[in-house]
Amino acid sequence: MAPSLAAPEAEGVDAILDVDLLAFERGDGQRRRAVIDGVRRSLATGFVYCRSDLSEELIDTAYALLAQFFALPAEQKQRFHASGSSGQTGYTGLLVETAAGEVRADWKEMLNWAEPLPSGHPLRRRHPLLYPEQLLPEAVVPGITAVLLDFHRALAELQRRFLRVIALGIGCAETFFDEMVQDAPTLTRALRYPPMPAAPGQGHLWAAAHADINLITALPRASAPGLEVQVEERWVPACPPPGRVILNTGLMLERLSNGLIPAGWHRVVAPAGETGERFSVVQFCHARPWTVLAPLASCCTPAHPQRFSAITAADALEEVLYRINLLETPGGSGASS
Repeated sequence: MAPSLAAPEAEGVDAILDVDLLAFERGDGQRRRAVIDGVRRSLATGFVYCRSDLSEELIDTAYALLAQFFALPAEQKQRFHASGSSGQTGYTGLLVETAAGEVRADWKEMLNWAEPLPSGHPLRRRHPLLYPEQLLPEAVVPGITAVLLDFHRALAELQRRFLRVIALGIGCAETFFDEMVQDAPTLTRALRYPPMPAAPGQGHLWAAAHADINLITALPRASAPGLEVQVEERWVPACPPPGRVILNTGLMLERLSNGLIPAGWHRVVAPAGETGERFSVVQFCHARPWTVLAPLASCCTPAHPQRFSAITAADALEEVLYRINLLETPGGSGASS
């Protein structure tokens, strides 16, 4: 029997569906095809809810340590700002990152980390901006480094596995993305959205509308609601079933798929009457910097001709870092916005 992909009332073409990665990996041909079809339909929105085997205990442990860090005084957190890293590691304070095209910076602070590569690795030598020395607040939150690196690896492995479903859905071999994401500058980011004043009965905007640059993004459960997804000109709350990971598509995958899989547009808005803070973790799954992002032959047809030219993943990422005010100048400050 094929797995259930969504509740009956959510079967429209604009629905975010609930798919089972384990059914794809462990099921027979019929179950695998059902998951591929569900992912393909759901990603018309740029989003999908995913059942997986990601450890809830690991999520709880990581969030507890991150809460300790974000509760520290601002001057202590600022010690872990990695000057010149363009937000690719360490702490980024409030009102720094700015959604592309926006004037007002987002009301959020962040801690960023990634899997370190050896100093002699050719990717790190050729693209030092994307592979900085990692800076985590071990000195003020003992034990956080090992937990966050474990969390990073677990999320990266989940995304690599999920990309196999997407690969089959766009007419590629199942392992098409495996090499592309190996040793990539995949970035994990913890975010704290602090309380913010709002008019009575209204919410407030924490992060403006944007699409991610990478291939796909994983979002384990957040501490509070607020994520909204743009579906056919409407903003709808993202409300996954318990225990699911939200996955959304980025601009790199949109380019590779020739627009057949659109990038998922989203924002973070406090619900009306919300007065507390919000914590979340996201991981941006990137292609290796030297990857040439050009529409795949399987996604180009006479009815759907090639829409995008080619660009390297490194060039695409650096352009976006500049546009969102994270690409730092040699003097250490962010680009002007």
